[in-house]
Amino acid sequence: MAESKMVHSPIVTYVSVLSLLTLCPPFVILLWYTMVHADGSLSETLGYLRLHGLQGLINIWPKPTAIAWKIIASYAAFEALLQIFLPGKRVEGPISPAGNKPVYKANGVAAYAVTLITYLSLWWFGIFNPAIVYDHLGEIYSALIFGSFIFCIFLYIKGHVAPSSTDSGSCGNIIIDFYWGEGDSLLLHYELLRWNKYADTTLISWPPADTDRECGRLAGSEIFGNLTKSMAWKSDQSLKYEANGSVADSMLISTILMLVYVSKFFWWEDGYWNTMDIAHDRAGFYICWGCLVWVPSVYTSPGMYLVNHPVNLGAQLAVYILIAGILCTYINYDCDRQRKEFRRTNGKCLVWGKAPSKIQAAYTTTTGETKTSLLLTSGWWGLSRHFHYVPEILAAFLWTLPALFNHFLPYFYVVFLTILLFDRAKRDDDRCRSKYGKYWKLYCEKVPYRIVPGIY
Repeated sequence: MAESKMVHSPIVTYVSVLSLLTLCPPFVILLWYTMVHADGSLSETLGYLRLHGLQGLINIWPKPTAIAWKIIASYAAFEALLQIFLPGKRVEGPISPAGNKPVYKANGVAAYAVTLITYLSLWWFGIFNPAIVYDHLGEIYSALIFGSFIFCIFLYIKGHVAPSSTDSGSCGNIIIDFYWGEGDSLLLHYELLRWNKYADTTLISWPPADTDRECGRLAGSEIFGNLTKSMAWKSDQSLKYEANGSVADSMLISTILMLVYVSKFFWWEDGYWNTMDIAHDRAGFYICWGCLVWVPSVYTSPGMYLVNHPVNLGAQLAVYILIAGILCTYINYDCDRQRKEFRRTNGKCLVWGKAPSKIQAAYTTTTGETKTSLLLTSGWWGLSRHFHYVPEILAAFLWTLPALFNHFLPYFYVVFLTILLFDRAKRDDDRCRSKYGKYWKLYCEKVPYRIVPGIY
């Protein structure tokens, strides 16, 4: 385990892990505070902290409340019941390094549809006002931060006492084990990841304009991470409906693009079981706390900003952004679809209308068994070894673009995602180099660029 995880030098790994463990929780609160209470201005928040120091952070850190825990628990229980009781086809995941083959029930599309319908119905019939989630968002994030830490501690203990499978193991360092996880990486954290994606962006509802108050509420639910995720965006006094009762086109375009991206996730559900996150990373702080807390707070921050900073893009610019964003999401999907079809047919398919170019690579498992894999070197996968990251980053940029450029902070997710995917590409290349040896060298000669064709 240690070799597979420490793709960087030990000192860089330890410093990075300790920094993430200690800095990520307060960053989530500061991000929320800046977007909601500091007009989206990073300099205003930093000025406040310089003036008040640590006590200032303590003062703005919201306490978890009963309503926050109720929202979290209700959503978690609802999605758990859907995953258990909704029908779905049986699908096998990739064989793990220890030879285990996880089995999943693919009912994500059905659960996603039920979630959307239920959410909209609860709002439509006046049973639940989604704006409550936005009103208590800081309290919800605070509850998730502490609750998820407890959950990760539980996973660490479980990895020692009752590991999920023979894929569990320790690198001998308590900090690294806690961060990466010791238990089985396959079934557990995919279910968490899927929870996180139930409307990983906004599910929109626009109540009619409130004529008594001259404004209405835009409520969207970003249904949050793994064990929970239900973020709402509303339009308050600072985000007023226009005379015809519509909402700013910037929020509309951003919301649609994120919803398209999340819908793609569920449409492509079984494809994610072959990704690096699911097949190789373990259920520790990196995956579990990240999906429970980091995703619902950081990934949705452009929408959080637009709640109080609506922008009227105009029809032409709005349509351009919308088309470009949908196109990027489609290309990202088509990259994965192309590779999956290539693997499913054992290379006996057409890629861009031609027989695919490929390399047959042999490798040895941890049990000493020799196996072969086909490496695709044409189509999207002939442009670069991780070309699918390019449209994914561009899609994130395009659903942030409606915020325009008055503040940097809405673009933090795009910057973070770029760093994350570039690091993931390096880790995946290092793993494949170790696995395939000379065949990977040959593959890199045929596909020399790692992510951006002609550049990197």
